Amino acid sequence: MSPSFQDILMQQKKKHRKGVLMFAAISLVILISWGYVDLYNFPRLIDGIPSLFRLVGEMLPPDFSEYKSWLRPLIDTLAMSIAGTAIAVLFSIPLGVLAARNSSPHPLIFKLTRGLLNVLRAIPELIKGIIFVAAVGFGTLPGVLALSLHSMGMVAKFFAEAIEHADPAPIEAARAVGARPLQVIVHGIFPQVLPQLADTAIYRWEYNFRASTVMGMVGAGGIGFELMGSLRIMQYQEVSAILIIILTMVTLVDAFSGWLRKRFS
Repeated sequence: MSPSFQDILMQQKKKHRKGVLMFAAISLVILISWGYVDLYNFPRLIDGIPSLFRLVGEMLPPDFSEYKSWLRPLIDTLAMSIAGTAIAVLFSIPLGVLAARNSSPHPLIFKLTRGLLNVLRAIPELIKGIIFVAAVGFGTLPGVLALSLHSMGMVAKFFAEAIEHADPAPIEAARAVGARPLQVIVHGIFPQVLPQLADTAIYRWEYNFRASTVMGMVGAGGIGFELMGSLRIMQYQEVSAILIIILTMVTLVDAFSGWLRKRFS
């Protein structure tokens, strides 16, 4: 029996009412947040504008005279992002399988794996970088460890969600012919989710390259370490030059990752 016009009208009113309430709640949260972060202090914002323009003036023109000494740190940053992403993807594949409801071997393992992924995501990579720098010293190693651990929590979660949304028909067909659990995963699940896994890995590499520049500021090496050194001695023209180099590299990485996504789509 099809719903009447009045039933449809009531449903629309309920949806409209829910939408209004949600908008009001979100607006209230935003207003409270703005109050806490002091965004209403307009005199303070206005007073800071001249200082901002003065700082920009001190950064111009960019000084590229030390560009040769930045090439190795730039390569270190790129290598850090690639290594961190590769390690994360490698471990995220089994973790994603264990964290998906339709592929986890036991509910307890599912809950434990989900909890582990929550822990890995909860601590920002910058904090992990500080901890690893204190543990293993300066260099790219703490940066790779921090990026890979944080990325594991994110990538494995996306992997698990992709697996859970896989079409159950090929999975049931593989089980019906007597396939073992590992064979079901390899032949029934992975062929369906491989494009999503590749897309997630590429997006995460984009993010890790940006994050690796920040990791250098806490002593994890790379171009961020050079940027922090120039900031400490107030060489603002070098700072602007390094920022331009970072922006150029981010643009190139974005373009290359876009090309990779087209190849895998």
